[in-house]
Amino acid sequence: MKLTKKVVLVLLLPLFAFAVAHKFYVSVTNITYSDKDDALQITTRIFIDDLENVLAERYGIATDLATDKEYQATDKYIEKYLKAKFALKINRKTVDFDYLGKEYDNDVVICYIEVPKVGFSTIQSIEVTNEVLMDLFDEQQNVVHFKLNGNKKSFVLVRENNKGMLNL
Repeated sequence: MKLTKKVVLVLLLPLFAFAVAHKFYVSVTNITYSDKDDALQITTRIFIDDLENVLAERYGIATDLATDKEYQATDKYIEKYLKAKFALKINRKTVDFDYLGKEYDNDVVICYIEVPKVGFSTIQSIEVTNEVLMDLFDEQQNVVHFKLNGNKKSFVLVRENNKGMLNL
């Protein structure tokens, strides 16, 4: 009987090593063009706890996202952080974007960004630099999906390669 317990334990022990949940560090950004608004419309999906952690570390604030106790100036800090870690170039020229706000979807915060009046017919290339959360997590991956005028391209950006470009 003792031998059976030891054998079972030896066989099950390696399985327990794989039972521990691994946390993935990823954000997903979608960039599309709105013909109606002549604007690039961008959504960035970030896990709430990761965004809270980076805002706390970078700015020393407790945001309490998606709760009744959410910090009143949270949007100001999210915008400040995105402006520091996310950039767009159109035809190799840096363009400003407007942070429109956020909403929550389960454990994710969806940030809405827009680049107005882009003059789409004159665009030859769009480059994105996405370093969101890379200052907090070495393993951070930022997935970027371009969907513009029938062109679709996706990138997985990491610390060593944080830029992606779509040529039109």
